[in-house]
Amino acid sequence: MIFTRAPRTDEPKPVRKGQVLINWATSTDHKVIGNLYLITSFLFFLLAGVLAMMIRAELAKPGLQFFTQKHYNELFTIHGAVMLLLFATPLFAGVAYDGMP
Repeated sequence: MIFTRAPRTDEPKPVRKGQVLINWATSTDHKVIGNLYLITSFLFFLLAGVLAMMIRAELAKPGLQFFTQKHYNELFTIHGAVMLLLFATPLFAGVAYDGMP
């Protein structure tokens, strides 16, 4: 009897250059989607951190230094909205998707 090696199906396919980003963006795998949520959440966390530093810079001394009162209120509101809606929500969704078996 002659035994031949069956082709392995678990070997990774060669990926062309630039194809990784397209594969991630069009994936339906829940682990990849969870990672995309976490990456997006981290980017919005950085944006909200920059907004928080701008708020802190304005509050460093009494009075107005960098922003008018209207712009400071807008900055504060945008910071809160980004932290609640664009950071915390995708973070929990990313952990929920990534944690599935």
